[in-house]
Amino acid sequence: MNKPDGTPREATAQRERISRLNSALLRIGGSLDIDTVLREAVEGARALTGARCAAVATIDENGNVSDYVTSGLTPEQRGALVNWSAGPRFFKHLSGRDAPLRREDFPAYAQSLGFGAEPIPYKSFQGMPMRHRGTYLGTFFLSGKKGAGAFTDTDEEMLVLFASQAAATISNSLTHRDERRARADLEALVETSPMGVVVFGAADGSMQWVNREARRIVANLDIPGLEPQEVAAQVTCRFGDGREVALDEIAGAETLRAEEVELTLPDGRNARMLISATPTRSAAGEVQSIIVTIQDLAPLEALERSRAEFLGMVSHELRAPLAAIKGSAAMVVGATRSYDPAELLQFFRIIDAEADRMDGLIGDLLDVGRIDTGTLAVEPAPVELDLLLDRARNTYVSGRGRHALLIDLPPDLPRVAVDGRRIVQVLDNLISNASRHSPETAPIRIAASRKGGFVEVSVTDGGKGLPQNELSRLFRKRAGIRGGPSGGTGLGLAICKGLVEAHGGRIRA
Repeated sequence: MNKPDGTPREATAQRERISRLNSALLRIGGSLDIDTVLREAVEGARALTGARCAAVATIDENGNVSDYVTSGLTPEQRGALVNWSAGPRFFKHLSGRDAPLRREDFPAYAQSLGFGAEPIPYKSFQGMPMRHRGTYLGTFFLSGKKGAGAFTDTDEEMLVLFASQAAATISNSLTHRDERRARADLEALVETSPMGVVVFGAADGSMQWVNREARRIVANLDIPGLEPQEVAAQVTCRFGDGREVALDEIAGAETLRAEEVELTLPDGRNARMLISATPTRSAAGEVQSIIVTIQDLAPLEALERSRAEFLGMVSHELRAPLAAIKGSAAMVVGATRSYDPAELLQFFRIIDAEADRMDGLIGDLLDVGRIDTGTLAVEPAPVELDLLLDRARNTYVSGRGRHALLIDLPPDLPRVAVDGRRIVQVLDNLISNASRHSPETAPIRIAASRKGGFVEVSVTDGGKGLPQNELSRLFRKRAGIRGGPSGGTGLGLAICKGLVEAHGGRIRA
């Protein structure tokens, strides 16, 4: 600032300027909220310089304007400034300067640089870049000196000091905001994680945070009227090797990796889970907290039960044709009398039919395995859809199907690029499924239509149908839907879905 000449008037003015500067700096330093800091900063810059209007803009890591706060402008003036077509170029021009920019006739200056008509409502202009530790943070813009034609050296010197201190406060506020956003993002990520997460304090073993999935997993252990910490004090952890420890001892564990435990309350309620524990440490290496991740074992147990049921079902389905084959063969081999050729032929027909049935079951199992592992291969080639439908109809009729099949195909239907054998398999399964769930008097209707670049085929039966909320489970293995498929392995519709999707198509009910 200008060196005072020692006169009482100059000394008084100097003290007033310093007092106003300190007051402005105290106001912007009273908060870490970036919106509050920027609002106080632009008001402070305007008060220190006597500007009629002022603005402050900050930039992000990519050099784009991140925050923009104005003072002294009407909504219309602010909108014109925000929408100024040359604004980004002027901002870039100003941000490239290390020194302040002061002009008595800013419109003429803007025109000389090719920025065109500018929307700043006053001629006088003062621009002041903000830098903190060598990093450019943004710029103050001031216009319209009150009671004078232009901003002065003293105004600029005051603004230099103010901008230097304001930059440090704004930098801290931006860092604080970024940290809050990062923390909020992390908390949202952990809170919505499909893995349960519990954070224990290392000092006292208290639970500091429990995410949504962890609360769901242990919901069965809730005791009305007790806080989670009080419930935790009554819980016993039983490890897979038989060890039993209190829950707070888990918080004292250094590290656990995928340990299967059962949490048990004195009243017998329990929850089984897979847990891992990892300590977090300070810079000095001291344990600050223990992060425990929890995986619910109930779905895995349900999956194991489903697999056991599936194996039992497959064994039963294979045993039936095997018993028929064995019985027919035993009748012939161990016969105490001679059978006439017609009787022998009947036994051999039974053996042949049941062998074909076993082959079909084994083929279904192999197809399901290929679908599950993603190794199912199809060989598409252009083919007429009506030929495939004829093959499926002949298969159904030769299998003594009792329903009438009504096929409706438009005359201009294009050829389809499919693996004919596999699509006939899909149609066979769909028609067979429809016949099992439709009264004998109700026909099965098959229709097709062109949908953009695809051909849509529908198979409609006269059955009672399924509730809407159970349709999504229809194409799963062994769907087990109430009032659903009866007979068969429960694999047919799952195979249909896999085969259709292998062609790039979709199937729905």
